Amino acid sequence: MKNSLIEFNIPQALQMLDVTIHPLSISQLNALITEAVRQKQKWIFAHQNLHSIYLYHRNPKMRAFYAKAEFTHIDGMSLVFLGKLLGFSLQRQQRVTYADWMAPLMAEAAYRGWRIFYLGSKPGVAEQGAKILREEFSGLRITTAHGYFDARHDNKENQAVLEQINQYQPHVLMVGMGMPRQENWILDNLEQISANVILPCGAAIDYVAGAIPTPPRWAGKTCLEWLFRLVAEPGRLWRRYLIEPWFLLKLFLLEGWKSIQRRWLRN
Repeated sequence: MKNSLIEFNIPQALQMLDVTIHPLSISQLNALITEAVRQKQKWIFAHQNLHSIYLYHRNPKMRAFYAKAEFTHIDGMSLVFLGKLLGFSLQRQQRVTYADWMAPLMAEAAYRGWRIFYLGSKPGVAEQGAKILREEFSGLRITTAHGYFDARHDNKENQAVLEQINQYQPHVLMVGMGMPRQENWILDNLEQISANVILPCGAAIDYVAGAIPTPPRWAGKTCLEWLFRLVAEPGRLWRRYLIEPWFLLKLFLLEGWKSIQRRWLRN
């Protein structure tokens, strides 16, 4: 991994709100995926947003998952904004959400001949999204399986899903089952998964299929995407956007105070 960081001019990881984050752009992420495929590695590319940081501090299994990730990119302009307040040199392009990354990732996959396996979404939704992607990106090799199965490790349904994935031998496995279910599934089955890159990706293909409205992209650049998502799915997301941030505010204030103390000591 160290050689990859140097070769692709990847910024060093930073510690923020007690989590590790790699400030990566879409082009850098695609380059690192290319490297993982070339080296025949098995790398997890995780992401952090306010919701995942909340879960990280509340759920030991989420901490175990992130410990396995090779890279963890920023998924949320709020983290870029908070990072700047804490003194980190973060840029807007270092916020990568799947609503923006999906098309460049599929274009890269079609160009390089990668096999993509998408696991997740309701029955029929992922395949509808895959059909749209195949039409948009000529030569794209993508297959899907829905996420409505018994995901317990030793369950027959779960083992059948693993067999389907491994028979396809994907270069990139996208797991879109929502957080933290997708991270738990990856962690539980990591040793049995045959793929070069594993991406926990939430509702990435649901947006492509039109099952969930895609927030306008200007909203993502102005820290307002959460509002559009809340309006689209209030029953599922009200707690994430209206309750959890208060816990994170405490973490931010504590880290800000520590940063001020360090500056005083240096002076």
